[in-house]
Amino acid sequence: MTTHHPDLSTLMSYSAGSLADAIATVVAAHLSVCSHCRQQVQEAELIGISLLEELEPAPMSDRAKDDILALLDDTEQAPVNSRQEQNIPDDADVPAPFRPLLGYYLDDLHWRYMAPGLKQFVLPASGSSNLRLLKIAPGTCMPSHGHTGSELTMVLRGSYSDELGRFCAGDVADLDPDVQHQPVADTGEDCICLIATDAPLRFNGLVPRLLQPFFQL
Repeated sequence: MTTHHPDLSTLMSYSAGSLADAIATVVAAHLSVCSHCRQQVQEAELIGISLLEELEPAPMSDRAKDDILALLDDTEQAPVNSRQEQNIPDDADVPAPFRPLLGYYLDDLHWRYMAPGLKQFVLPASGSSNLRLLKIAPGTCMPSHGHTGSELTMVLRGSYSDELGRFCAGDVADLDPDVQHQPVADTGEDCICLIATDAPLRFNGLVPRLLQPFFQL
């Protein structure tokens, strides 16, 4: 069971569709394993529906119906691969939303070396946000840093500890510019995290600041 969850405001923004794509992707990965947060999102969606029902109807142009039907005709439906869904390995450790892109196993990814004890796998993200997987070797200490925007981190394997507590598989750290921390991977196994940011990190040390442009952190 997870003990750290996205902030309620983050879940409400997710239900409203107002989060940056990278941040929303991490929320979706967490929802795939957390029934508590799925319930929170469902309740937020019900509130949104109630608010919409209270709005006064707006007049539409005579061509609105034709335009909508034309858009529907132009939309191509993606085929559903039911066989793939039925043959998911029991030991798959890639979150369900990423399996069409990454496959089933984190160890099969082509990890890129960053520094001793640290590797990353960059995922596509739109706009100015970044989305990546980070693999931290047991006992490795991340550089101390803050944030100039939002960061959402979900632990997929292993665990780490920082000033906010201990985060294990399924847990999410929902961080803002007020947070300053230095995560340390627990010993025993690699800590693999899914991390989304909508602004650059703010490192305290000189070396991390010099390397920051190369790794787009």
